[in-house]
Amino acid sequence: MAPEVKYTKLFINNEWVDAKSGKTFDTLSPHDGSVIATVPEGDKPDIDLAVSAAKAAFHRNSEWRLLDASARGRLLNKFADLFERDLAYLSELESYDNGMVLTMTYGFMSRAVNTIRYLASLADKIQGDTIPADGDLFSYTLKQPIGVCGLILPWNVPILMFINKVVTALAAGCTVVVKPAEQTPLTALALAALIKEAGIPAGVVNVVTGYGPGAGTSLTHHPDVAKISFTGSAEVGKLIQQAAGKVNLKRVTLELGGKSPLIIMDDADLNVAVPAAAYGVFTHQGQICIAASRLFVQAGIYDKFVEKAVEFAKNRKVGHPNDSDTEQGPQIDDEMMNKVLGYINKGKQEGAKLLTGGNRIGTTGYYIEPTVFADVKDDMIIAKEEIFGPVQSILKFDNLEEALERANNTSYGLAAGIFTNNINNALQFAKHSEAGTVWVNNYLNGSVQLPFGGFKESGLGRENGVSCVDAYLEVKTVAITLPKKF
Repeated sequence: MAPEVKYTKLFINNEWVDAKSGKTFDTLSPHDGSVIATVPEGDKPDIDLAVSAAKAAFHRNSEWRLLDASARGRLLNKFADLFERDLAYLSELESYDNGMVLTMTYGFMSRAVNTIRYLASLADKIQGDTIPADGDLFSYTLKQPIGVCGLILPWNVPILMFINKVVTALAAGCTVVVKPAEQTPLTALALAALIKEAGIPAGVVNVVTGYGPGAGTSLTHHPDVAKISFTGSAEVGKLIQQAAGKVNLKRVTLELGGKSPLIIMDDADLNVAVPAAAYGVFTHQGQICIAASRLFVQAGIYDKFVEKAVEFAKNRKVGHPNDSDTEQGPQIDDEMMNKVLGYINKGKQEGAKLLTGGNRIGTTGYYIEPTVFADVKDDMIIAKEEIFGPVQSILKFDNLEEALERANNTSYGLAAGIFTNNINNALQFAKHSEAGTVWVNNYLNGSVQLPFGGFKESGLGRENGVSCVDAYLEVKTVAITLPKKF
């Protein structure tokens, strides 16, 4: 049974309003392409209104700015309480809107509660330093909120990204305008309702649904927005960085794409490595930026590993996201489904060996078979470009030095992993891998305590960890002349 869609308007200054233009758009079910709900198509006038509300809420004499830091933390913990109360509903709404397998969604939502509480705990831990400056000066630093922040969410994990960005910004004392992905607008609106119920003052959090060209570009170019945080493709991230420099040199945090390598050494335990490698690329239909989309397997176990990988993929259950035994659901929409199928065709054309999968399942919804390619070469398109689908590409290597060189030969640098029982191999790989996260004998494990972000074109800055609030703060130096006599 589909969850009730309770909120289908823009959320500005704690009020539910229509778009100024009166325009709307539909959000569709990935399962069968049916219309789930119709929401406003926000554009520049709506962004202007939302930014104005956020700017007023950030004024030095506003209710929000006059709150003690510990009071901010308590409000965010109240938000966590409400999130936990509505966890089942939010999980079902997330799955309904973006096709995530419901059992997986429940796990993500439980993790989200912990994330809110962790980030809330940082609100009263923001501290400056006293500095022994030269001369007769008493000097110290203040860390102060940066201002109005534009937060642009992806469609693959909308609730987790709302939490990561919004709660971090609020813990720092900022105010925000959120632009959800047009494919998945519903959970951001549901969370806005909880923000209001928690007692967070009007204007602190605003949500404007709409498209990238329109709502998104208006937000990134707005002169009163001090910072943009974006999660999505590297292509769009580059445009956002350019936009940030055109008006007021906005601060920017970018968490972008990846083409992450996973190295399987000859001494790896295949009973552990085969499932981990599969989950690393098939989880959420491959629609995760840290997917292990380049699987390097050492020559000594290559054939055996490939055989087991194909068997694992063939036994993976694809079905309706709500079914308890489903392991893989649909792609987000027909555009992404066709893009993934296009990459599969390119893999076949370039000579990779398709061992299982590669086809659409059925004629309704956006389902693709778990797909395994072997004998993939580094110069093939499927080994270079982010596919964002359930496609495992297996490459052969001879030694760790070779694997490292090939693994790092990419413009991306989000994540990497290695399976080995040799501690020296593990440490050397961790040291020399050009990636923001390196997993050893596991893949995809993470928590809010661990900083997350990328090298190279995989992004700028880090989310999570104790220092995540720094991205939403400015450091101010204060130098006071001391009298020579007293």
